[in-house]
Amino acid sequence: MNAPAPPQQPPAPRPTSGDGGLPTISGHHDALDGVRAVAALAVLVFHVAASTGYLMRQGAVPSLLSRGEIGVPIFFTLSGLLLYRPWASAALGLRPPPGSGPYLWKRAVRLLPAYWLLVVASTLLYARDHLADAWHWAQTLTLTYSYDRTPWWNDHLGPKGMGQIWSLTVEAAFYVTLPAAAALLGLWARRGGDLDGRARRLLYGVGAYAALSALYVLALGPVDGREFYGNWLPRYLAWFGVGMALAVLSVWANAEHGPDGPVRRFCRTVGASWGMCWTTSALLYCVAATPLTGVSRLYETNVWTSELQLVLYGLVAAFLVAPVALAPASHPVIGRVLGNRTMAYLGRISYGVFLWQFVVIFVWFDVTDHRPFTGNMLIDLPVCTVLTVGVAALSHHLVEEPVRRLGSRLLPRRPAPPAPAPAQATIFASPPGTAPHEAPAPFPGHQETPPNAR
Repeated sequence: MNAPAPPQQPPAPRPTSGDGGLPTISGHHDALDGVRAVAALAVLVFHVAASTGYLMRQGAVPSLLSRGEIGVPIFFTLSGLLLYRPWASAALGLRPPPGSGPYLWKRAVRLLPAYWLLVVASTLLYARDHLADAWHWAQTLTLTYSYDRTPWWNDHLGPKGMGQIWSLTVEAAFYVTLPAAAALLGLWARRGGDLDGRARRLLYGVGAYAALSALYVLALGPVDGREFYGNWLPRYLAWFGVGMALAVLSVWANAEHGPDGPVRRFCRTVGASWGMCWTTSALLYCVAATPLTGVSRLYETNVWTSELQLVLYGLVAAFLVAPVALAPASHPVIGRVLGNRTMAYLGRISYGVFLWQFVVIFVWFDVTDHRPFTGNMLIDLPVCTVLTVGVAALSHHLVEEPVRRLGSRLLPRRPAPPAPAPAQATIFASPPGTAPHEAPAPFPGHQETPPNAR
């Protein structure tokens, strides 16, 4: 009698792209552009309201608008989601890790040219005395000025016209440190064995990475000048970590064995519960707009208030972004609300909205002869919004996109890895290339978010 044939191992999972109700992990996702638009417009409204003095008034509306800075954790969450996703796939053994050189080149090409134009414009408009100041140019052009405790503008935000750029310095620090952080997380995850074990360890590692923010805020409590140190990356790792966790879940769901695994069910549940998630996000935002979180992130007076704000803002971003990140791109409601042509376009130009809003506000105030913290919110907000969107559109089409395309052409193309045979393993037991039978599964090209997710 012939011995029974050994059972065949099922083919290893391969990442997909949102097929069958799975999260989208490749290509362009218009609804995420819509989320960026929401974040950028929230910050714009916040800055116009602050500049007109509207936030000094009493009442529910000024209180709600005073937390328009919520756009910052949303931006950071989007960056964690979109930029960490290929490293999450590599940590799960589904592809080789991205090259740090090409990754940093893309980030620099996307981030710096339009920002450099802003530095030149704001210096010509508001800092002509420093045109010959080499230290001013060195700090601002390299996004390192936030590490100077005694800048010539004498506050922790930045030169006039660039008060919002502190968050871009945080983004730049995240971009630069992400390859090293991802490598450490990948080493930790590889000890998990199979796909599920690796994914769980990776989520634990991302959780520890995010928890560093709480420890950093606690350490800043007794420190003099903590408003400067509060503009450094460690304070915001929690918000990036939210996006990184969503990246792990989205890749895990696409690679999970079986059509109805627990991770896939979780992602489908979150996507189907978009209304509950967004309602929860809005309610948490209302809580954050109370005195529980202090006056503002910019006035850190109590360590526990800062910790609560860190958690609440992170939850607001998580409940807003999670349904979009974990639902397929074809989701009908999310697509109509956030992925329509208007929202998608505003998201694509959102980096320019972020960059140019203060210059537009100050120029408008100069033209109308407004004194600081005076103005008419009902007039100034629509005018500043239209002007900012117009300038952002010009920045996108005349500077950002042409430079990005040129940078892509200058970047050497990496050959795509060969597809493995059906019976080959796609989970690396050791670093890629150490055994000839271990070949990485091809991974669709990932979507990269604009700087600061704007």
